[in-house]
Amino acid sequence: MDASLFALTVSTMYIILTSLMAYWARKYAKFYTQRPFLRALLLEGIATGELCGACFELIIIADNWGVSMYAIYLFVLTIWWSLNWEDATACPYTHLEELAEGKKSFRDALLLIWAELIGGLAIFRYIQLLWALEIVSTHKNRAFDDCTTDLQVPVVIGACVEAIATCICRVVSRGLSELNPRLGNVIDAFVGTSLVIAAFNYSGGYFNPALATSLKYGCLGTTFMEHVIVYWIGACAGSLASIRIYKMPAIQNFIQKQKLKSS
Repeated sequence: MDASLFALTVSTMYIILTSLMAYWARKYAKFYTQRPFLRALLLEGIATGELCGACFELIIIADNWGVSMYAIYLFVLTIWWSLNWEDATACPYTHLEELAEGKKSFRDALLLIWAELIGGLAIFRYIQLLWALEIVSTHKNRAFDDCTTDLQVPVVIGACVEAIATCICRVVSRGLSELNPRLGNVIDAFVGTSLVIAAFNYSGGYFNPALATSLKYGCLGTTFMEHVIVYWIGACAGSLASIRIYKMPAIQNFIQKQKLKSS
């Protein structure tokens, strides 16, 4: 497909529109919601909707302008999200981690994951409306066409890819959170984007069950169980494994050395 600069501009405007809508939705949620947990549910739903809405358009960018352009957009967006989401994560396994560490109850974790799924699944109707306008050729027939899976390897390998990359992401994020270096969010975005690109031609590089479900659940080429194994069990297993790996002496020694250097 001959994708023009105008088409890329439209995709960019759609992403900006989605981000601005989420930005103001967060403002209203914080202002009008007094109960902390209800506010947390709303903010998780909004963050997941923003994430998935932007990533739907990133699919268009990857298909028409290549993985390099996709990586640039993803890197910038990841930094934006880190600056605006505050405590929201838009990712189910972060709540499972806190559940495993005794920081959150099963009920709270389940409700937060539910809010993320609602936000991620609901946003497609909004994206479908934008695509149905078919302002540019890159959106032609995308609103109602059947999607296809991004899983290009056997299920077990795909699950391992999601697990390993998720584990690396979480270990790096934990380390950066503890060390709090300058430009920590930029480093985190770079690592995350690099891992997504590395896994792009294997599992699609989602590393987030809610994102994968919003974008790819029910797509041709992957059954329900295959989707669950790769994008839920794989990613969540990697996330939970990161808790133990982060506590390994080698990693803790490295963290302590970095703290001493910066003190």
